[in-house]
Amino acid sequence: MRIAILSDVHGNVTALDAVLADLRQTTPDLVLHGGDLADSGSSPVEIVDRIRDLGWQGVMGNTDEMLVRPGSLEEFASQSRAPATLWTAIREIAAATRASLGEERLEWLRKLPRAWKSSPIALVHASPESCWQAPAADAPEAEFESTYGSLREPFIVYGHTHHPSIRRVDALQSTLINTGSVGLPYDGDPRASYVLIDDAYPSIRRVEYDVAKELAALNSCGLPGAEWTSRMIRTASPQLP
Repeated sequence: MRIAILSDVHGNVTALDAVLADLRQTTPDLVLHGGDLADSGSSPVEIVDRIRDLGWQGVMGNTDEMLVRPGSLEEFASQSRAPATLWTAIREIAAATRASLGEERLEWLRKLPRAWKSSPIALVHASPESCWQAPAADAPEAEFESTYGSLREPFIVYGHTHHPSIRRVDALQSTLINTGSVGLPYDGDPRASYVLIDDAYPSIRRVEYDVAKELAALNSCGLPGAEWTSRMIRTASPQLP
């Protein structure tokens, strides 16, 4: 069985279109999403509608949660050492995205589960307990064991960090896979990223897309934070607003 898992689209419809074209070539039997669908990109409405129409199963990401439960952002921000200007910018983007999506789409996001399991896959956005926190790629094995030990599947898949990776954790008897990000990679490679598991063999797929087209869409979308998101797309790295 061939399974594709993609995460962290972040409203980037140009990148999603390129991944959809690649999926037509790889022909997976099942496609799953790892959340963080709409917020910060040029096309939040189109992304939510597209994924709903495709009927993909998936999980809630932290930006999905912050759209449907704004208090989750405040809870995380209150514990963060990041500058206040970051959280101000995120609040402004979230408010505008929330308004553009409307209640019916928000209700669909609200119903996304925190975890999805069907052997041999367990999927979460960041961790089983939180949409907001996941181990770094170079974290010690004990941290992965304590974070994902409850999932107990051969393949444990997550996103959130925007850094794709595949790592065997012997203590869990599992392969830990980070999908990377479709719409907002942070690893210096601007190409969209997703995971393809072909029987027992996982691989990271990188897909080129028209970055200039997406930057033009951001410039004209009218949503706050477009210049900030554009910088992150151009550099394929996290930036402060």
